[in-house]
Amino acid sequence: MRVRSYSSRVLARLGACAVAGALVAFGAPALVAGASSNGNSSNIVYTVHPIAIPMGSSASSSGLPGPGACVAAFGLACYTPQIFHQAYSIPWTINGQLAGTGEQVAIIDAFGSPTIQSDLATYDAAMGLPAANLNVYYPEGKPNFNGGVKRSGNAFGWAEETSLDVETVHALAPGATINLVVAPTNYGNALNNAVAYAVSNHLGNVLTMSYGSNEGAIAGAGNNIQFLQSNKIFQQAVDQGMSLFASSGDSGATGGLSQPNASYPASNPNVTAAGGTDLFVAADSDPTGASTNGTYTGETAWNDAANCPFGCTSGEFGATGGAPSSLFGAPSYQANLGLSTRWTSDVSFNASVYTATMIYLGFLGPNNGFYFFGGTSEASPSWAAITADLDQAAGHDLGAMNPVLYGLASNPTTYAQDFHDVTVGSNGFPGGAPGFSAGPGWDSPTGLGTPIVSGLISSLGAPGTTTGNSLP
Repeated sequence: MRVRSYSSRVLARLGACAVAGALVAFGAPALVAGASSNGNSSNIVYTVHPIAIPMGSSASSSGLPGPGACVAAFGLACYTPQIFHQAYSIPWTINGQLAGTGEQVAIIDAFGSPTIQSDLATYDAAMGLPAANLNVYYPEGKPNFNGGVKRSGNAFGWAEETSLDVETVHALAPGATINLVVAPTNYGNALNNAVAYAVSNHLGNVLTMSYGSNEGAIAGAGNNIQFLQSNKIFQQAVDQGMSLFASSGDSGATGGLSQPNASYPASNPNVTAAGGTDLFVAADSDPTGASTNGTYTGETAWNDAANCPFGCTSGEFGATGGAPSSLFGAPSYQANLGLSTRWTSDVSFNASVYTATMIYLGFLGPNNGFYFFGGTSEASPSWAAITADLDQAAGHDLGAMNPVLYGLASNPTTYAQDFHDVTVGSNGFPGGAPGFSAGPGWDSPTGLGTPIVSGLISSLGAPGTTTGNSLP
C-alpha cells in the first residue's frame, strides 16, 4: 500500500512490516501540548450535521424506487441496506446467524428522538429487515422533546441523527443489540457522561459517536477539562476491549474555519475516524428503477464542490473532513506512515447525500416519511456495525481498531483484499483553506479506504467462518 504524498508531513510509504504496539502503547493519548493543572472549564459544544432531503410523494413504506429511478427523478441516488451489503460485501449471515448476532453496539446521541422505536419498526418493514432489539437509556433523565427540547434549533438535527445512527446500525448488523444512550444536551459534560455510562455498563463492544467539534473551536485546547475528561473515558473504553468510532466532519478539511482542523473526538488516537465518499453502483445507470444491482463500480472522496455527481442538481451540501490534529502527536500506527502528528481520517464509507442512504423520520408530523440522508455521521455507525459483524466472525472483541486496520493495510495482499482504495477527489471546500487530495494508499479525506467486509472477515475471522449473502 502506498501513502499519498500531498504535504511535507507525509514522507514515507507504509512498509510491509505489521504495525506493532497499540495507541501509544495503550497509555494516555500523547498530547501535543501538556495540560496545566488549571484546566479551562469552558463547555465544548458538539454538533451534528446530518443532511436530510425529503423524498416527497415517494416517501412511503410500501416500496422505494431503485437508485437509477431516484437519480432520474430527484438527481440523487437512493440506497437501501441491500445496496450497501452488496457493494461493500457485507454478509447478511455469519455462521448461519444474522450478522451481528451476540454483539452489542452503543450509540451516543444528544436529545434523542421521541419516535425512534416506531421509526425503526417502519424502516425495518420497508427494507425487509427482521425486527430489531433496541434499548434506550437516559442516564441523566429523558429530555422532554415535545415540551421544549424541540424548540431548540439543534434538537431536530440530533433527532435526525438519532434515526440515522440507529437505522444504519440495524441495516448493517441486523442481529446486533442496539443500546442508544441519550444525553440531555449537546455539551461536553453531558455527552461525556453518556459515553461513561455506556463504558461503565459495557453497553457494547463497539461504540459510535456521530458528533464533533473542531479542535480549533475547543476553548483551552488541550487544557479543556471536558476534553481531558473524554480522553480518560476513551482510554477506559479501549482498556476493556471496546472499539470506538466518530465522524471526521462534513465541511471539508477546515471544518468551516480558516485553517485545516481535525474534528474531535475523531482525532483522539483511541478513536477510529470515519471519513466520507460517493459510492457508485451498477443500478445508478438504470433510470427505470428496475435494477437494484448494488455491484460496486467505484468511489470518490465526498466533495460536492469538486466531484459532485449526477449534475449536482440540488447544490453543494458539504465535503468529508480529514486534517492534521493540533492536539495529538502521531500514534504508533500512523508514525509508520511518516506522519509527525495525528491525522484524520482512518477509514471511510459512503456519505454523500447524492448517493444517499434512505432513512425514515416519524417525528415531523405531516412531513413524516423517508429522507435522502448523507454526512460522515453515516460513516461512523456504518463502521461500528461492520465491526460488530467482525467481532462475531472472529469470536472475540477486536478492541481498538486502528492498530488492527493499519496492520492489515501494511500488507499489500490483505490491503487489496480488505479495502477499496479511494484515489480520486479532495476535501477542499469553498470558504476554507485548500484541503488534501485522495490518492493511492492512506490519505486524509478517505483514510485507508472503504471496507470489503468479506475480505476483513477472512483476514480477522476465526477459521471455518461461513457467511451468507441473503437474509435467512
